[in-house]
Amino acid sequence: MNIKNKFISGADPICPVDFLERARLGNSPRVAIARAGAPLPMRAALEATNEGIMVPIFVGEVDDILLEANELSWDISNYKIIDTNGEIEAATVAANLCGKNEADVLMKGQLHTDVFMKAALNRDAGLRVGSKFVHLFAMSHPDGGSPIVISDAAVNVNPDIETRKDATRSVVKLLIALGVECPRIAFLSATESVIPSVISSVEGAELSDWAKNEISNAHFSGPLALDLIISEKSCKIKGIVDDPVAGFADGIIVPEIVSGNTLFKSMVYMTGACAGGIVVGGKVPILLTSRADSSAARLSSISLASIWSNAN
Repeated sequence: MNIKNKFISGADPICPVDFLERARLGNSPRVAIARAGAPLPMRAALEATNEGIMVPIFVGEVDDILLEANELSWDISNYKIIDTNGEIEAATVAANLCGKNEADVLMKGQLHTDVFMKAALNRDAGLRVGSKFVHLFAMSHPDGGSPIVISDAAVNVNPDIETRKDATRSVVKLLIALGVECPRIAFLSATESVIPSVISSVEGAELSDWAKNEISNAHFSGPLALDLIISEKSCKIKGIVDDPVAGFADGIIVPEIVSGNTLFKSMVYMTGACAGGIVVGGKVPILLTSRADSSAARLSSISLASIWSNAN
């Protein structure tokens, strides 16, 4: 075996039971699936529907949708099916359903992400409500325990300060909805010291000061390097003992997409973490499903969308 492969975890991701239970506490959201007629989105919709956490609305080529449902032995005759042609029409129709309050969640099916997000961001769809669109990953360990929420690892490439402020508010909201009474939020950098040449450290301090003054139901700290965010041992070694976040963070605000993307994928591949992801900041939560997502990650994402939809 290649020695490098030993870093890869053999654990399979598991959708947290707590996510499913919390998702069932509210109403099952109506989920508009843009271009639903493909194996992965249909299988995800079936699993989530069977779990009682969504009501599907199928948007796409009707023949493909019925074919995939038949492959799954799933009778979808009681659900709404809207026949469309191609990616652009499917994305537009699904987004408009959410904008017109005819659906509660927007989900990506078999179409390109840029086409899907362009439809969601189109002002005519009615999903833009003033906040920045940000992506949240709730990372759950196979052995259970509280999740760690990361923003933004998938949508904003170089989020400015205002975007990260919106992300901070959203991370706090999601963690509270997941049962964390007073979330501990860290602003990631490569150092815990403010160093002018390390922009993320300067902005981490600025964001931490802002959050402490503006958000009352959480603790904040930054800048912090990753070891001080997650390791109590590292904090003790470095003499950081009075920080309410260091070593115990529930949420991590990353400075840009590379660090966020690397962090979440490291947790997935090296610890077997389940990455449930949603885009928030719009009128409805948005699900950006990926071909690389595990079945557990898809179910976790839909659970989060249901929890968010019922909490807001």
